[in-house]
Amino acid sequence: MKLYSYWRSSAAYRVRIALNLKQLSFETIPVHLLKDGGQQHSAEYQQLNPNQLVPTYVDGELTLNQSLAIIEYLDEMYPEPALLPKDAVAKAQVRSLALDIACDIHPLNNLRVLQYLTGPLTLTDEQKTEWIHHWLHTGFTALEQRLLRTAGEFCYGDSITLADICLVPQVYNALRFKLDTLEYPTISRLYHHCQQLAGFALAAPEQQSDAQV
Repeated sequence: MKLYSYWRSSAAYRVRIALNLKQLSFETIPVHLLKDGGQQHSAEYQQLNPNQLVPTYVDGELTLNQSLAIIEYLDEMYPEPALLPKDAVAKAQVRSLALDIACDIHPLNNLRVLQYLTGPLTLTDEQKTEWIHHWLHTGFTALEQRLLRTAGEFCYGDSITLADICLVPQVYNALRFKLDTLEYPTISRLYHHCQQLAGFALAAPEQQSDAQV
């Protein structure tokens, strides 16, 4: 197994968590999103992933992009511990929470969006931060309300699910952008609880071979 990854990519972070929780051995191949104009734009990497994003997962003849697709594939191939409930209703609710984060919150503070804001649109760093905080607050306000109805020890009840795997990298990202997360006590509680677990801790950006701290 190979994972093309960038240490601070939220999407790659998700996949690292899933691989660790399932105790799967994998090789990390760093793709630096800033060096050389962004190594994800190289002709070689474009052959692997035309979207020019990370992560990309390779296992033999299989090549997958999109972190949630990779994680669901891993969950089907290596079913223990399960990252989705077996019950259809519960599974749909977990996926809904995960997609709230991965589809509605994360893309608006992704690197290529921020580069476009400060590049072609010429926003200042202060305006960029205002953009980031606005959309994080919008997303976290709704997510907090949903988690009040579903959370136990984790985002959905008392077992780790795909929702937790999406939550932790997004909160890490919010803290990096100096968002005050005290307004979101449930989100904060779940984040700090997950961070105590080895599968999450080992996946943290600072623990990666390509980390620059």
